[in-house]
Amino acid sequence: MPTPTPTTRPRATGRVTLSDVAALAGVSPITVSRALRGERTVDPALAERVKEAASQLRYTPDPAARALASRHSSHVAVLIPMLSNALFVDLLEAVQRTLRPAGYQTLIGITHYNPDEEEQLLREQLQHRPAGLLVTGTDHSATTRALIEGSGVPCVHVMELGNTPGVYCVGFSQHAAGQAITEHLVQRGHKRIAFVAAQLDPRTLQRAEGYRACLRQHGLYDAGLELLSPLPSSMALGSVLFEDLLREHPDCDAVFFCNDDLAQGGLLAALRLGVAVPQRVAVAGFNDLSGSDQMLPPLTTVRTPREAIGEASARLLLALMRGETPPAHSIDLGFELMLRASS
Repeated sequence: MPTPTPTTRPRATGRVTLSDVAALAGVSPITVSRALRGERTVDPALAERVKEAASQLRYTPDPAARALASRHSSHVAVLIPMLSNALFVDLLEAVQRTLRPAGYQTLIGITHYNPDEEEQLLREQLQHRPAGLLVTGTDHSATTRALIEGSGVPCVHVMELGNTPGVYCVGFSQHAAGQAITEHLVQRGHKRIAFVAAQLDPRTLQRAEGYRACLRQHGLYDAGLELLSPLPSSMALGSVLFEDLLREHPDCDAVFFCNDDLAQGGLLAALRLGVAVPQRVAVAGFNDLSGSDQMLPPLTTVRTPREAIGEASARLLLALMRGETPPAHSIDLGFELMLRASS
């Protein structure tokens, strides 16, 4: 069908409106709105016609006007600690891939693991009247919790589990994962197992608790074998901490690093120092980040389902935004031990 000829021209001043696009495309304004949001219910031929008309008129949607007209916006606010960690990049990719076909865009805020910064970002994003919220973790300041509860905006917490009534979350047990990887090292015969961590965010501390619980159960826990740094996690820091650990505790025979970048740095330091892994000291990490399976030796680690968490949390949020009652408040997607040559 040929593109209809507009019966009226867009106004000489001011913004091109949804109605202008509808008139040029020969469809209703609601069809234009749905087509430009990418909703799959719109016939592909009509959607293409709408996009051609919008392009011809150089139409730019006004999200503020849309939010005012529909009493909610078309964006979802997402708060994550950082973008330099591939874990959160994988999660965001899955969130956006799930929300976009439903007509929602993401507005990302980076908290840098700072409770005050998280609180300020949440205040700012709530001013834009988001349709939904995705926030990392369940450990928040009292003010942040009050802001979420008082906003009336559907919210899903990611990467952790919880049992608070009315709080929705998607993730896995950080405690159980830390306990499981430590148990693996114990079962390999190791007695002097260290825990090396950085950043010290709530999820890292939960892994530490799992490590402690396992070693206490076996009568092997020694608080002196914990090396905790508040610095950001990195390969360079992992290398330094590994050297510090062996210098201070030469009898250490295994190391559980709280994140793979630290463990990768530790393995590189072992190569440089001529420390045999796993014969002299076993090494394990967490998250199964890119490159861990290519290390020398390949890194034993915990594979975390961040893409699955991103998709499941976005689907749960979509249900909440539609006013549906999900069958469960907490979705546990588990974890997987990736047992490789470093242990």
